[in-house]
Amino acid sequence: MKLKEIISFLEEKVPTNLALDFDNVGLMGDYDLDSQINSIKIFMDLTPDFDNFNDNILIITHHPPIFTPKTPTYTIHSNWDIIDGGANEALCETLKLDVIDYFDDKTHIGRVCKSNHSLKETVLENFKNIRIVNNFDDRKNLKVGVISGFGLKNPDYIKLAKKKDLDVLISGDLCQETAILAKNLNITLIDLGHHESEVPGLYELEKVINELNIDVEIIDKNPIEVIK
Repeated sequence: MKLKEIISFLEEKVPTNLALDFDNVGLMGDYDLDSQINSIKIFMDLTPDFDNFNDNILIITHHPPIFTPKTPTYTIHSNWDIIDGGANEALCETLKLDVIDYFDDKTHIGRVCKSNHSLKETVLENFKNIRIVNNFDDRKNLKVGVISGFGLKNPDYIKLAKKKDLDVLISGDLCQETAILAKNLNITLIDLGHHESEVPGLYELEKVINELNIDVEIIDKNPIEVIK
């Protein structure tokens, strides 16, 4: 299949115009659109040591690479976070949460959900190395905010979670400033890790790309290692 045919398919399924204005999505270099693509590799983040594939491979990344890859590379980022059925819904499904609304009404980043089961049990079943702020117990019937990736480093999101009367906000990238803010506002934060909270979205994206009937592989490499 030609590269331009794959790009046309991807942009129909996940339109680039859904991306936030400052985001870098789409092709990451000047590649031959008539080149024949035999397989697709999906990465969260591409680093130079993996940029060694031949011209018959297309790399799809979630985060825009910080260099220009030699291998044909296409990025699907905030448009995949925002679109219905994308990264946020994938995380909600993993956590067995029922989506009821958007978290950020302006951008459609994140989701508001209802939890009718033990959220603590589901989180611990599916994720490791979790960090929390405030109470994290076995309560049910919680109103939960979910943002795949970066949500817990943004103080405005912590304030918005309080404004929306959420019990819990789940995302990644917790920092000292937002932890103290959550303590003051008495809202529970659950930090799954940036990478980990976006992995369900990679597998959901794989399902979309499988419609092309082309060989697809997810290469899941977290740049952060945990020393035990």
